[in-house]
Amino acid sequence: MTMNSFYKLIAVHASLMGAVCLAQAAKPEGDHKTAPPPVSTFLLPANPSQGRDPFFPESTRPYANVVEVHHAGSMASLTVRGFSGYLGDRTVIINNHSFAEGDEGDVNTPTGRVHIRCVTISQNSVIVEADHQRRELSFSSQ
Repeated sequence: MTMNSFYKLIAVHASLMGAVCLAQAAKPEGDHKTAPPPVSTFLLPANPSQGRDPFFPESTRPYANVVEVHHAGSMASLTVRGFSGYLGDRTVIINNHSFAEGDEGDVNTPTGRVHIRCVTISQNSVIVEADHQRRELSFSSQ
């Protein structure tokens, strides 16, 4: 291959690459639809029958921090500690855990953790749900 034919080959290659770049730039922005990225969800097993560590199958480490969550039986020990914000954008503190309307979370009680959902927040009370039971909690400044 002579030097002259080598330069011709490079020139042809460069012109083809330029045509590809122009074709890609001419695509309208709204034609392609992007899907949201997948969300990873990890559930820790509570005991060896639910799952094991693949690298250390005999290890008990995955089960060491499992906290048992109680439900409606402990709703009697839920206490409203306070409110903040304005009506329509309020948060409530229940057993030292903050909630907005629709939030879910675990709160500590003397008998264990309780998983609750904050349904509605009014001026001086809040309606919470645990284990498909609803209860209204009122604020008392004791």
